[in-house]
Amino acid sequence: MTDTSQIREHMEVVGSDQEHVGTVDHVEGQRIKLAKSDPAAGGEHHYLHFDTVETVEDGKVVLNRTGAQARDEWGVREV
Repeated sequence: MTDTSQIREHMEVVGSDQEHVGTVDHVEGQRIKLAKSDPAAGGEHHYLHFDTVETVEDGKVVLNRTGAQARDEWGVREV
């Protein structure tokens, strides 16, 4: 598993295809909470489990699935 302690607020999250998925709002438990202000989020917070993270490099969180797959799988929770 990747060292998820390197994930920081405002990092870009991209799919394995380098497609933009979102921007890190913060880490919440074993998940990344994506900023709802990111255009890709559609005004809602979305969540990605740490299992979807391939690597953290060059200031980006790179997922182990494509951008489209990540969007199909992300969890939404109203606060």
